[in-house]
Amino acid sequence: MILRSSRATTGLVLVASALAGCSPADDAGVAAAGHSHAGGGMVSMPVGDGTRVSEVGYSLGGLQVRERPSGIGEVRFRIDDHDGEPVTDYVEELTKELHLYVVNDDLTVFRHLHPTRAEDGTWTAPFDVPDAGGYRVLTEFVARDEGGNGDHVVLGRRLALPPGDPGDTVAGDGVVGVTVLQAPTTGPNGLLRLVVRDAEGQPVDLGTYLGAYSHVTGFHEETGAMVHLHPLDAPDITEDGSELSFHADIAQPGDYRLFVQVRVDGFLHTVPVELTVAPSA
Repeated sequence: MILRSSRATTGLVLVASALAGCSPADDAGVAAAGHSHAGGGMVSMPVGDGTRVSEVGYSLGGLQVRERPSGIGEVRFRIDDHDGEPVTDYVEELTKELHLYVVNDDLTVFRHLHPTRAEDGTWTAPFDVPDAGGYRVLTEFVARDEGGNGDHVVLGRRLALPPGDPGDTVAGDGVVGVTVLQAPTTGPNGLLRLVVRDAEGQPVDLGTYLGAYSHVTGFHEETGAMVHLHPLDAPDITEDGSELSFHADIAQPGDYRLFVQVRVDGFLHTVPVELTVAPSA
C-alpha cells in the first residue's frame, strides 16, 4: 500500500493492512548506553538517522529494484559488515529482524515494510510506488555482534524509481485523525503528545500494531533525517480523544512530517501529521 496525501496539519488516511509485534515498554526503560533485550545481551541506542549509507561498520549494499510478472516491483538489498560480508545474524526488534521504509523526496509517499531474508543475507520485499522520481530507502535493524550484543543501526540510500501501479494509493477519507497536543523540543528529554479521534471527533479504541499502540516514523523536511517513536504507555482516553505520549530524543530542530500508524477496528491507519521541533532552551 502507498500513502499519498496533501500537507495538512491533521492528516486523514486509511491504509488497510495488518501486521503484529513488539512491547510498548521497550522504549520506556532505555538507559543511556543501551537497553537489555530478550535472549540476553545489550542493544545499543540507535546509531544513524537514515541519511548515510554506512554507520559504525555496517553498510546498505546491493540495492536494486526488479520488475516482477505480477507488475509489482521487488526491492532487493543486503546489509554488509565492516569486512564487506552480508550480515545474517540479527536480534528481533519490534518482532522483526529488519524494518524497511521507502519515502519519496517530497514526503507524500511512505511505505513501512518487513522484507524476507534469504540464507545468503539478501533481503527482498514486494512493493510499488505511484510516481516516478527520487526516493530514499531506509533500513532499521539490530545486528548481533560477536559478543552477543546488538548494534541498533539506521541506514539509508537514495534510489530513482520508475512509475508503478497506483491502484494501492489511498486518499484521505476522514476515518481517523491525529492532532499534535504537545510538540517536543530537541534533546534527550523531549515529549511528544498526540491525540487520535474518529471522524466525529470522538476517542477511538486503539489496537496494537507491532505490539505497540502506535508507531511514529518522521522525517526532517530539509535534511531527511528519520525519527522513529513508540508510545510510553497505553492511550489515555479523555474528552479530547485517545491521547498518546512518546519519549522523543530528536537532535535537529525544524519541520518534520510524521507518519502516525495506529490500528482501529482491525485496520491499520497511516496518518500524516506536520510537526515543528523547536530548539531546547
